[in-house]
Amino acid sequence: MQLIPMITDLLGGLMVSVEIFFFTLLLALPLGFVIAFGRMSSNPLVSTVFRVFISVVRGTPLMLQIIFVYFSPYIFFGLPLSRYPRILATVLAFGFNYAAYFGEIYRGGILSIDQGQHEAAAALGFSKRVAFFRIILPQVIKRVIPAIGNEVITLVKDTSLAFTIAVTEMFTIAKQLSSANTSMTPLIAAGVFYYIFNYLVAYAMERMERRLSYYS
Repeated sequence: MQLIPMITDLLGGLMVSVEIFFFTLLLALPLGFVIAFGRMSSNPLVSTVFRVFISVVRGTPLMLQIIFVYFSPYIFFGLPLSRYPRILATVLAFGFNYAAYFGEIYRGGILSIDQGQHEAAAALGFSKRVAFFRIILPQVIKRVIPAIGNEVITLVKDTSLAFTIAVTEMFTIAKQLSSANTSMTPLIAAGVFYYIFNYLVAYAMERMERRLSYYS
């Protein structure tokens, strides 16, 4: 099979994978804080709602969640599936799934900060909000980066699950090319692209961790 057309097709699929990756993080990273604070709420009802949400998300396959999100508008509101972009359903499913994991990681990071730092910030006249964003949050980010990095790397590979609702990301295209040409070359090439993608993500996370090393 011709190498250049194959690589061109795979790069087109890679752009879709990158799009899923980018918009998932854009949704999941801040939403994770909402879930973390909801889980830590002193209100039993709020805390229970978020605890159940996390339990359901972590206890069911991501593939099933993608299917559920995609078909929900039709099942619950009778909306035609043609009006609901598959890529949007994928990003929403991925976003809520990863937000649940990020939320638990954030919660662990927040609880790991010594209570004395909160008291010291209050003694210096900082409000709880200012103390959190200027003193607590940078330390939390430093502590959770390794765990967040692992999840982000997993996300790169999980983008292949978008094939569940016929989103033509890189792995789907690689399978199609492999089947059409009876060759493993497209799959191997896709594996190389995934590795490079993950290497760049891991490098970026490592650089971020180093930049925050002064919070150790």
